[in-house]
Amino acid sequence: MCGIIGIIGTKRSSYETYKGLFTLQHRGQDAAGILSYDFQEEKFRIVKNAGLVSEVFDEQSIHSLTGGMALGHTRYSTVGRGEKNDIQPMLLNYPQGIGMIHNGNLINYYELVKELRTQKRHSLTNNDLEVILNLFAGYLAKEAESEEISFGHIEKAVKKVYEKIEGGYAVAGTIADQGLFGFRDPNGIRPLVLGKKKVDSVSRLESDYAYILCSESNTLHYLGYELVRDVNPGELVFIDKKGNVHTSQITNSSRRNCMFEWVYFSSAESIIDELSVYEARIRLGEVLASKVQALIESNEISPDIVAPIPETSRLSAIRLGEKLQLKYREILIKNRYIHRSFILNTDEKRKNTVTMKLSPVRHEVEGRKILLVDDSIVRGTTSKKIVETLRECGAKEIYLASTCPQITHACYFGVDFPDPKKLVARDRSNEEIEKELGIDKVIYIDFEDLKSALRSSDLCMACLDGDYPVSIKAADEFTNQRTEDRYKPTNP
Repeated sequence: MCGIIGIIGTKRSSYETYKGLFTLQHRGQDAAGILSYDFQEEKFRIVKNAGLVSEVFDEQSIHSLTGGMALGHTRYSTVGRGEKNDIQPMLLNYPQGIGMIHNGNLINYYELVKELRTQKRHSLTNNDLEVILNLFAGYLAKEAESEEISFGHIEKAVKKVYEKIEGGYAVAGTIADQGLFGFRDPNGIRPLVLGKKKVDSVSRLESDYAYILCSESNTLHYLGYELVRDVNPGELVFIDKKGNVHTSQITNSSRRNCMFEWVYFSSAESIIDELSVYEARIRLGEVLASKVQALIESNEISPDIVAPIPETSRLSAIRLGEKLQLKYREILIKNRYIHRSFILNTDEKRKNTVTMKLSPVRHEVEGRKILLVDDSIVRGTTSKKIVETLRECGAKEIYLASTCPQITHACYFGVDFPDPKKLVARDRSNEEIEKELGIDKVIYIDFEDLKSALRSSDLCMACLDGDYPVSIKAADEFTNQRTEDRYKPTNP
């Protein structure tokens, strides 16, 4: 899972991109990068490195990124080992010069790497973006040949990319002296939004409007852009250097938005595919409250307080407390300088991070029956450590309620659990999950509750029900090779 931004039309495109990356830091904390293009000098410039946005960029580096078009990326590595050459954006000098960023995963990545190798095109990174970039560049060069690149050429190249790659992805790219483009996977699994704003005469390039493509709408609002709309699944959007917007609906697959965007990943102030994340999490709290109410009435649980596991579940926990007239308490205080534990790539890192990230308020815990609310229970690593901590603080009973149903299948589309054997709910009953996590009761919403809360039946819930929107025939190789790449020693 990553955050992506592309901006065209203002002389301060890279600075706006830099500011916007802070609003997408929650989507990736491994690395960050910005690629700019200067139309006057006809030159690309790039700055990227491992670390948070605040660690990668300084005043000098931002000033060096001149030009009216820019791409920005915050990375959470789901393929490879997170090495420096895997960091985005990526750049090719042919044809014309193409920069690219993406959010998501290609499930047939390793197959495509082998295929490109047969064409004498060897990978320089362990990042699936390199495959997309090479395929697009190759197709575009063939379509344009000796002609000047047109939207029609870009459209045909993206169509061929769609036919070749499988997975969930949102892509943004720049073509030297041409403009900014973006496209979204045919099922709309990963999000992408389009925005615009009027630019004053001092800051503008050749158009009165600047345009932005990015992962979430919260970035648009922060930078002063108006939300035009979500990019449709299977749609290509291209904004040329004169500010003309070209679109093409290349494929027409069924929409399958990733439910995890609302449950966990996206910022609460964002709107994803016309549904407010804030509103969705409030409704998730309401449907969860009905499950809890039934257990209270049957005397199976008797919570004294309701408390969130920060941060994503807070809205749902507040609403649940309101509905059930339970006291709401913050018993786990988050250190905001520690990474999101879910998006760390080993169990050991997650365990260590929980200890540093969440500090218990002991006097609110001791002797109490606590209803903990979490957005989801995936591997159980974080939950188990939190429960151990609360037990040490004297909690009398601990119930764990999830705003997501049991996660029992792998995700191959950018959410980092491709190995189903590591999922705590896989092949376990609720009673076995309770024993594994050391809790007195586990409470889940069901599939229909989730669809109702998200007001949609057009969801990718493959991690819940195994109904994948694209072929997963390459899944075993993806999982095995990904694990091997991630854990092989750097210096064998």
